[in-house]
Formats: sequence, structure tokens, C-alpha cells
Amino acid sequence: MIMRCYDMQLLLCNELEALADSLPSGVNRQRCQYLAGAVYPLVASAHEIEEELLFSPLSSFADRVPDMPSTLARLRLEHHSDLCFAEELNDILLAFGRGDDLMTPNAVGYMLRAFFEGVRRHVAFEKEILVPLLLLVQPLSRSAS
Repeated sequence: MIMRCYDMQLLLCNELEALADSLPSGVNRQRCQYLAGAVYPLVASAHEIEEELLFSPLSSFADRVPDMPSTLARLRLEHHSDLCFAEELNDILLAFGRGDDLMTPNAVGYMLRAFFEGVRRHVAFEKEILVPLLLLVQPLSRSAS
């Protein structure tokens, strides 16, 4: 389930990158509207899954991994920042999809890139470091029971 969660976030990043690449002249305004409605719920749902399936079990192994509490705190802060950014993107994409000129296409593209690059880094860290760590410690917790 966690890998599906990562796949969905990366698909969203690909969609946002395609939109950013289409600026300024190739904008599909209907696609902007769709992405506006998808970005916040998808990010919020992914964060809930990550915190339940990954952060929660790993937090119980702080005695074996001393930096785990600070790492998880940083990742939770990233979740909060990403959610705030997703909410802002929702508003910008809705306006851009309507044709409102609240921001220049360059500013929208910059904002999209900042968001999806941050999400990709976050997902990569969790996939490359936390998921393998969880797979190492879960068998330990089962044998201790």
C-alpha cells in the first residue's frame, strides 16, 4: 500500500511537470482544473498513509535508531509544508484554469516545479531509506512478541 501511495504521488508530479513544461502557450485549462482538484486530496491521503504505515512503526524503534525521532519530526514538518503548498497550488491552478492572470506563466511554472521536486525528494528518501529500514526492523518486532 505504501508503494502504491508513492506511485500516485509520482504520477501527480509527472502531471504537474507536464503542465509546467507546456507553459506558457500550450496550457490545457481543463487539465489545470482537474489537477487543482486532485493535488490537495492526493497529498493529504498520501501523508496519512505514510504516517500510519511508516512513521508510526518506525517511531517505536528510536532506541535502535537514535536519529529516528528527529528524522520523523522533519518528515512530518515536510508533510505540513507540502499540504500548505498543495492548498496554494489548488488556488493557483483553479485561477490559471479559468484564465485569470493572477500570476505569470513563469511564476506558475516555478511554483509547480518547486512543489513536485520537493515531493519527489521526499518520496525518494522514504523509499530508499525508511522503507528498507522498516523491513529490517519489523521482523525484529515480530520475534520479540
